[in-house]
Amino acid sequence: MSLSTYLVGMMTGLSLIVAIGAQNAFVLRQGLRGEHVLAVCLTCALSDAILIVLGVAGFGRITALMPWLAETMRYAGAAFLIWYGARSLRSALSSNAALVVETRRSSDGLARTLLACLAITWLNPHVWLDTVVLLGAISTRFEGSQLEFAAGAVSGSFLFFFALGYGAALLRPVFARPSAWRLLEFVIALVMWGIAAGLVLGG
Repeated sequence: MSLSTYLVGMMTGLSLIVAIGAQNAFVLRQGLRGEHVLAVCLTCALSDAILIVLGVAGFGRITALMPWLAETMRYAGAAFLIWYGARSLRSALSSNAALVVETRRSSDGLARTLLACLAITWLNPHVWLDTVVLLGAISTRFEGSQLEFAAGAVSGSFLFFFALGYGAALLRPVFARPSAWRLLEFVIALVMWGIAAGLVLGG
């Protein structure tokens, strides 16, 4: 059970992270430039880890005081994931967009780069929604195994950001093609709907 919960946490965290967004574009850009890659990847992953732990630990304490909140958030989370999946499916069917990243070298220092990275991460409401609210709500399905779920989600975050940052040179020609993003969005849609079904049917 512990291993399966860990893997569910990892897959859930990954499915929420991989969608195209400002944070991922920033990490990919730094990876393509080869500038401060370790610091940027570590900042994003540690920030996610803090928010994930806050969501999983804090959500449980709050629901102990307000038992109705877990049920409400379970269905609200499922509704959001259904909408999120539908948006990804629409993007998969109709979008011709590709992730275009500026590769020109700049003179951005470490401090300026990290400030930008922190702003993109901590001032992004989607990051808070994904980590604190959604993962916190989903973790209530694993009573007694929230630690394994959180560890899996944190591991997924570290895995993704470091793979994106250091694998940028390999990923660039792939995701320069709109078809690659369409396939990714389609997979994201299926994963989101699967998680939503688990929330609604899992009880």
